[in-house]
Amino acid sequence: MTTRTDGRLQRGDQTRRAVLDRAVDIASVEGLEGLSLGRLSKELRISKSGVFAHFGSKEELQLAAVEAGRAVFVRHVVREALRTRPGVERLWRLCEDWLAYSRDRVFSGGCFFYTVTAEFESRPGRVRDALVETHREWRDLLTRTAEDARQLGELVPGADPALLAFELRAFLDTANAVSLLEDDRDAPYAMARTAVTARLDALAPPGSPRPWTGRPSAAAG
Repeated sequence: MTTRTDGRLQRGDQTRRAVLDRAVDIASVEGLEGLSLGRLSKELRISKSGVFAHFGSKEELQLAAVEAGRAVFVRHVVREALRTRPGVERLWRLCEDWLAYSRDRVFSGGCFFYTVTAEFESRPGRVRDALVETHREWRDLLTRTAEDARQLGELVPGADPALLAFELRAFLDTANAVSLLEDDRDAPYAMARTAVTARLDALAPPGSPRPWTGRPSAAAG
């Protein structure tokens, strides 16, 4: 009995993962409103009742897709950066890994959250609330990392961590948007990387680490 139960649970988990893998990829291109239990059932050749048993409603499917998208984002953008040295090295790694995540099309539609946030940003409800929470997590991570860099003396004392996080996100999001619109995976990301480098370089004191060049700057004077 235990073996049969474990087997059913395993198959259920596999089905749920398969549905969410497809759901987040569809949503990255068409938005969360492009999802439906019937569509996923047909594409994955799973009974509609089986899909419904895992999610129950379109909104539950959308919420699960947001959480699945977050897990992919953490895996590709955040996880390795958190293993690097706090300060500008970590801040630079977060930006580099974000650009790779978008450029390499981890999701077919580029950044999953760029697409679905535009869809729900003015629509109150549980899905928007989940997106707001994820947005704040990313913003706060960049801000805390910039603050760590300032405290470590790797950014000038007058640097504003919140403003810097806002600027970096603007560079990254613009690269994603232009790349998708113009079907260009080269120039937008190269320009974003240059913009991030220039902004961090302008805020780094003489002699502080500059991971974007692989060496510290020359001492002033």
